[in-house]
Amino acid sequence: MDFQECIELFLDDLKKNGSSSNTIIAYRSTLNQFFSMYPSVSVVFLREYRERLLKQYRSSTVNAKISALNRFLVFLGQWEEDHSDETESQKAGASFPYPEFDSLPSSYRLLSVRHQQKTYLDTVISEEDYEHLKTSLWNDGDITWFFLVHFLGSTGVRVGELIQIKIEHLRLGYMDIYSKGGKVRRIYFPEHLCRKALSWYTKAGKKSGFLFTNKKGKPFTPRWINTRLKYLAVRYHINPDTVYPHSFRHRFAKNFLKKSNDIALLADLLGHESIETTRIYLTKSSLEQRQVIDSIVTW
Repeated sequence: MDFQECIELFLDDLKKNGSSSNTIIAYRSTLNQFFSMYPSVSVVFLREYRERLLKQYRSSTVNAKISALNRFLVFLGQWEEDHSDETESQKAGASFPYPEFDSLPSSYRLLSVRHQQKTYLDTVISEEDYEHLKTSLWNDGDITWFFLVHFLGSTGVRVGELIQIKIEHLRLGYMDIYSKGGKVRRIYFPEHLCRKALSWYTKAGKKSGFLFTNKKGKPFTPRWINTRLKYLAVRYHINPDTVYPHSFRHRFAKNFLKKSNDIALLADLLGHESIETTRIYLTKSSLEQRQVIDSIVTW
């Protein structure tokens, strides 16, 4: 049976429900991989596929692929329910290459992989290195990257959000991000940072448009930002493993929690659906844990 049409119908359904292009590409890859190995959807085949994944991929990748398959199972179950009153011949004429369930329960889902979270976090830029990087960039006249690092560390924005910041947003003091579900998240910019950035950009003759652009006036790409940050880390003798866009999001969160215990507000500022997601920022590095032990345990 040709499952490609079935996959396309499923992916079309994802598009209609607002899934991103990256999600659709990832789901297509997983389903093509599954159906290249197995002739139908069954408990035995699904479990075997899961075991194969565990031997080849990290747990995060395994869970992403499991999520894709479970979403596909929901789609198949919904199609079956929608056509439950039809005869077999009518179903066959529905132009849907329906994969056999092989007695698969309609509520069956693959279990995700549980992995123990580290009790320490060593891949976040330290406060000292963060300040050293900003100071070095400013002193060397690399002002665009000074502000790029400053905005990452002072707002907690994701890199995809960072490249959307415009001069107009600085005048407002905030930027609203609209999700596919219609929700609005407001990103606030500290007043002192807005004043400093507006002053410099005005003197540079830039009065509107995106903050971080290349020579052609187009916004930086996330990949270029990540690559350039690694270069800057080496240049200023900072561990490159700690210098990447999301590291500054961690730094913002850790600095915020040093001055405020309002983790619910932090979750809102970071755009987390659950406070549990925000709790990772409470995790200390192994050096910080060592320092706490040395200062507390005196007996």
